Amino acid sequence: MNLSSTIKSIQDIMRKDDGVDGDAQRLGQLTWMLFLKVFDQREEEWEDDAKENGKTYTSSIPEQYRWRNWAGYEIDTEGKRKPQKQGSELIPFVTEMFDALKQIDANKSKQHKVIRNVFEDANNYMKSGSLLLAVIEKLDDAINFHDFKTRSNLGDVYEQLLNDLRAAGNAGEFYTPRAITQFMVQMVNPRLDKRETVLDPACGTGGFLTASIDHFRSQITDKSGPDDKKAVEELIFGIEKKQLPHLLCTTNMLLHGLDVPDQVEHKNTLAKPWNEWAATQKRDCIITNPPFGGYEDDGVGADYPADMRTRETVVA
Repeated sequence: MNLSSTIKSIQDIMRKDDGVDGDAQRLGQLTWMLFLKVFDQREEEWEDDAKENGKTYTSSIPEQYRWRNWAGYEIDTEGKRKPQKQGSELIPFVTEMFDALKQIDANKSKQHKVIRNVFEDANNYMKSGSLLLAVIEKLDDAINFHDFKTRSNLGDVYEQLLNDLRAAGNAGEFYTPRAITQFMVQMVNPRLDKRETVLDPACGTGGFLTASIDHFRSQITDKSGPDDKKAVEELIFGIEKKQLPHLLCTTNMLLHGLDVPDQVEHKNTLAKPWNEWAATQKRDCIITNPPFGGYEDDGVGADYPADMRTRETVVA
C-alpha cells in the first residue's frame, strides 16, 4: 500500500470513532501522531551520530512517551507481533502523555521548546482505544520515514490532507502548490554563499520553507564545507499563527533534515507591535503567500500608523 492509500485508510478508521468530528479533527489527530513517529525515527539517526562521536544521546521526550516505547510492537515467545499497549490502555495513557508533553520545560533546550510548542494546543480526539491501536498499526507498518522516497512524497500527502479542508479557503487558509513555491523561490534566489536569510511570516505547512531549503542545498557543491551544509538550517525562519499548520510545518522541517526546527514559531506575526521588531530579527528575503480573505481581531495592528491599519490579513 502506498503512502497516500495508507493515509486514506487511516482517515476511514478515524471516521468510526465517536470522538473525531469532521476532517479538521481527523487531520489534527493524524498530525500529532505523524510528528511523534517522525521525531522518533529522526532520533534513531541522532543516536547513531552521537555513538559515532563517542557520545550518548538523551531524548527530550520522557522515555515512556517516546513513540518506540508505547506505539510499536513487540515479538512474543511464539514469534507473533504483540502491541506494547492494549487498546483498553491507550486512551488513559495518551491523556497522561499529553498532560506531560504540554508541561515540558521549554527552557531546557531547543528541542524541548519545539515539543512544548507542538503539543501546547494539540488534542487527542479519539475515544476508542481499539481504533487508535488500528491507526498506530497502519502508521507503523506502512510509513517508514527513513526511506527517502517516503520523505519526498510527504508533500503529496499534505496536499491530499489539506484538500479535505477546502472549506478553510474561506478563512484565508490555502495550500500553495509545490510548483508555485519552487518557482517563487527560484525568482527571489536567496544565496547560500551570501548567507541570505529567508522568512515566511505566514508559513502554513512550510511549502516556501522546504522550497528554500532545497534551493540552498542545490547551491552546495563538492567544494562546499560543513559550514555551508549547517548554514542551511540557520537561514530558514517561519511564523505560523494556527496550531495545526504549525505542527505540520514542524514535522515537515524534521523530514527535510532540520534537527531542531525551533525557528518555526507558533505565533501571530501581526500581533507583534511593528516597533518591537529588533535589528537582529531582520531577514534578507520574505517569501510568502499572504492569507487572502482572513480578518484579524480589532486589537491586532492597532499600534500601526493610522493610514496602514487594516483587519484584512492579506493587506496587513
